[in-house]
Amino acid sequence: MQRAVSTYLYVRERLHPGILDGLARNGVQAIEIFAARQHLDYANRKAHVKEIAEWFRGSGVPLNSVHSPLYADYEWGRAGAPPVNLASTDRAGLVEAMDEVKRALEIAEQIPFRFLVQHLGLPNESFSEKKFESAMTSIEHLRAFAKPLGVRILLENIPNELSTPDRLMEMIQTAHFDDVGICFDFGHAHIMGSMPEAFEVVRKQVCSTHVHDNAKVQDSHLWPGQGTIDWKEAMELLRSAPQTPPLLLELAEDEKVNPLEKLGEAFEKLETA
Repeated sequence: MQRAVSTYLYVRERLHPGILDGLARNGVQAIEIFAARQHLDYANRKAHVKEIAEWFRGSGVPLNSVHSPLYADYEWGRAGAPPVNLASTDRAGLVEAMDEVKRALEIAEQIPFRFLVQHLGLPNESFSEKKFESAMTSIEHLRAFAKPLGVRILLENIPNELSTPDRLMEMIQTAHFDDVGICFDFGHAHIMGSMPEAFEVVRKQVCSTHVHDNAKVQDSHLWPGQGTIDWKEAMELLRSAPQTPPLLLELAEDEKVNPLEKLGEAFEKLETA
């Protein structure tokens, strides 16, 4: 199983080749870039994206995926900017959200990548048919934009009523989104209920993962083993997925931990679970 890491681990700082070098030296075989402007200024294609593209061209490490933006500003919403919401029922807000996601997709013109990982709605958002229809319209538009770039959209299960595994599969099947897959987030599934039941619903569509732990209370993005997820069970589930998704760690920064010293051990524990 491919060892992969999300740069969410460093999302508060500017992404630079030194960070990527450190990941590669410690056995990371693929990377997901978290598209936050303060981390990777994906709108700055002549400078920042070019710098990161040069690293990928020279490293031999593939960019597995890009995590779609959560905010469109450089303060990650702290200055009051609204979140990027593809389920917005406000027409102007929906267009702005899609435009921001397209800017992140255009990274593929300089750094080829396979998947765009996409949230639908906001954390804890309730379900409504109008929101569901807005989300479906957004994905239909974005998959058409992504296809010529060689990118496939993956919907992520997140803690809200729009993005349960059942709702995600309903959207894929209702809209005949045959080229849309799932990024299965183990931590989110653990918070929302039964992880095995959630995985079984989407198993055939799982193309990538987000691996992190929690105590079933909040989305804390802990290292595996620091929460209450049964990782033996989780790994058995993952191995049953027909498309062999990567083992992709999406971890929060922890000032007490040097992540580069812990990555190898974390992967080994998961692989032998």
